[in-house]
Amino acid sequence: MKKYNYFFAVIALLPSTGALAETKLLWGDTHLHTANSPDAFMAGNRTAGPDVAYRYARGEPVIHPYAGNRVQINQPLDFLAVADHAEYLGVFPEVMGGRAEQPEAGLFEKLKSFFYVESIRYFISDPRKGVETFREMIPTNDIQPGDSRDPIATANESGNGKGLESVGLVSKDSAARIIASQWTRSMEVADRYNQPGSFTTLVGWEWSQTASGANLHRVVLSDTDGKTASSFSPIGADVAPYPEQLWDQLAALSASVGANFIAIPHNSNISKGYMFSKTTVAGEPITAEYASKRSRWEPLVEATQIKGDSETHPDLAPDDEFANFERYRFYIQGINPGQTYQVQKGDTVRSALKNGIELEKDTGVNPFKLGMIGSTDAHTSLASAEEPNFWGKMPTDSIPVNKRGPDSGDYANGKTSTNGWTMSASGLAAVWSEDNSREAIIAAMKRRETYATTGPRIGVRFFGGWGYQQEDIQAADLAAVGYAGGVPMGGELASAPTGAAPRFLVAATKGALDHNLDRIQVIKLWLNNDGRAEEKIFNVAWSESVSGERALQLDGKLPAVGNSANIKTGKTANNIGAAQLSALWIDPEFDAGQSSLYYLRVLQIPTVRHSQLDATALGVDTPYEGPATIQERAYTSPIWYSPELASAREDND
Repeated sequence: MKKYNYFFAVIALLPSTGALAETKLLWGDTHLHTANSPDAFMAGNRTAGPDVAYRYARGEPVIHPYAGNRVQINQPLDFLAVADHAEYLGVFPEVMGGRAEQPEAGLFEKLKSFFYVESIRYFISDPRKGVETFREMIPTNDIQPGDSRDPIATANESGNGKGLESVGLVSKDSAARIIASQWTRSMEVADRYNQPGSFTTLVGWEWSQTASGANLHRVVLSDTDGKTASSFSPIGADVAPYPEQLWDQLAALSASVGANFIAIPHNSNISKGYMFSKTTVAGEPITAEYASKRSRWEPLVEATQIKGDSETHPDLAPDDEFANFERYRFYIQGINPGQTYQVQKGDTVRSALKNGIELEKDTGVNPFKLGMIGSTDAHTSLASAEEPNFWGKMPTDSIPVNKRGPDSGDYANGKTSTNGWTMSASGLAAVWSEDNSREAIIAAMKRRETYATTGPRIGVRFFGGWGYQQEDIQAADLAAVGYAGGVPMGGELASAPTGAAPRFLVAATKGALDHNLDRIQVIKLWLNNDGRAEEKIFNVAWSESVSGERALQLDGKLPAVGNSANIKTGKTANNIGAAQLSALWIDPEFDAGQSSLYYLRVLQIPTVRHSQLDATALGVDTPYEGPATIQERAYTSPIWYSPELASAREDND
């Protein structure tokens, strides 16, 4: 098969007429927890419910639930999903307040219940101990990374994960009644704050499966309204322990209420290899039926959030100079002296995309045709992802002196507890939507016209087609040209014309309150002739350096953009980088017989990390938990090319 060995990249300013505004770019958070989530309550969020979450997201000042100070987002969001854990949603406030019915039990069981309740009350008086106490109440087996055992079955066989009822804290019926009542209240608040065209509240919850310490969590979102959502209960891992069972229940629910649902995996980086494995969680081979079901219900992945970045990992991408970014080394079961963090191929989004095209060759269906978004996973009710205005993962993280515990442990090998400085001030969900409404946003997510950022409001357009020309990047309406001549991010390219290679329009602009951009990269993944996925990174648009032109090196890499961040003041000068970048890029190594996909990674110039801002304020050295400066970024949903799809379309024509 002939390959096309030509390359063209142009660095140019976007027109000032608003080329990125053809469809509406909406910013939001699909993954926020309030006091209704058990771990949030245990960690000090006792007062901030969904109403506080929506008020903060809309730009109103609110009171921090732990620090008690006034806080306010720098730029309001366009949409928000409160995604409290379905398991024991709203139960802890009732149990700790003595309002929950206890199970029928003998004297021993009542004493045990009293002991647990009083112990929890003691520990939650110091919220810094609350989360660890919560973890100890619901123990997990420690399956090692890369283990082939079924983590869910293993946990069940050992008697772990039975829930609060097993320790006498609440009866099963009482827990169900509390969940239903709190869910209804949450949905009423969602409908009250929903203002189509201005601010959208998405119905959502989290399905939280952590059997054997492997994070398999999903956030579920819907385009239904709160009144309809009140007619059903959020589906938790307690009633649907396997992902396939969640998808089946979503299918039944969708048919029952006439609404769309999607499930979004998150924190694959701490899944011990299970999230995007080439087998099911139970270890069974992936079939076409399974792949089709997964692809239907999981069109997106949360690529970045407070518990670290999941795009890739330096051990899996040794040639990627930007792979070592916001790594999170802590499994969800907490400290385990006998276990260190070991990344697996099933842990990263890039590996998932590669596994997907390999599995498609075997089964005919790609189970991991995933678009990308970011979100926070904050448990403070505050959707904060801004480095200088970051209010923490847990409520106690809002205070710098609380950020590091008394025992630092062996941080390099992950043999220590996570703390506030190990967390990332990330991320945001960017959606190209027809309008700001529940229906339009979910529709955009289903077609994967979305992307993730680690916090900045970087505007990104990405189109793929066969006939784009150099002058198209200067078009007054880039989106109109892009849609007319190809497909946007998340789309699939039709058949390749004879002798042609795909052409991509790429454009990025810095956020209004953000810093300049360093570069735009195309990450290409493809299936080689041996059926194995490979990857390559192309720098396709970049800013000039202070001293002048930056040129590609022989290996395709670029000299660093420089660093204008001042770690003493926390300020970054915008005297390097560019406000806007765009390019027409043609794949120089395209082979029409090979499946391939492409996504963009847009890098900002270095800025000061939140941990360094704390360190400067405290008058201490740069915390070892994170670097002094970072390069924030955006990841787009891919554009796919499949020769089988191309052939099928040619036959239909």
